[in-house]
Amino acid sequence: MQVDDIKINIIRSGTGTITESDIVLANASDAIIIGFNVRPNAKTMEIGKEYNVDIRLYNVIYKVIEELEAAMKGMLEPIYEEKVLGQAEVRKLFKFSKTGTIAGCYVVDGIIKMDAKARVVRDGIVIYDGNINSVQREKDSVKEVKKGIECGITIENYNDIKEQDVIEAYEIIEIKKG
Repeated sequence: MQVDDIKINIIRSGTGTITESDIVLANASDAIIIGFNVRPNAKTMEIGKEYNVDIRLYNVIYKVIEELEAAMKGMLEPIYEEKVLGQAEVRKLFKFSKTGTIAGCYVVDGIIKMDAKARVVRDGIVIYDGNINSVQREKDSVKEVKKGIECGITIENYNDIKEQDVIEAYEIIEIKKG
């Protein structure tokens, strides 16, 4: 891709999730990491912050192209920012005819909030992106569950959850300009 004598130098490309070695390479090369339909684990994201490596994650391919073109033209201005709230590991599944699949989870990081956006991650790959439909503690619906606590989670319009999947709760926040 080239815009007005500006050229992108791709240092490495590959499939699968973003790894710690990708972070180290990006840091050494003064590069950013672009991920498409992947979700690095919390440890990898933390290492990215430590090394001050910009990790940009996308699930719509034309958004990648639009942002790269805008950056090359010097017009890149963030409008929205994603804030990861927490991650829960699926440990057991409960299937009900009325509610669908309830994922019995353990919150491993942050908090899981009712009505937050959520992605289901299997082996480092995002397999579904939607919304949290409900969060339960015991038999009660709750607004949020914190790290270290077990809960039941249902994902809106998605029942193909498997044990060991990770449910990542996040919010999209509008960045104020000026």
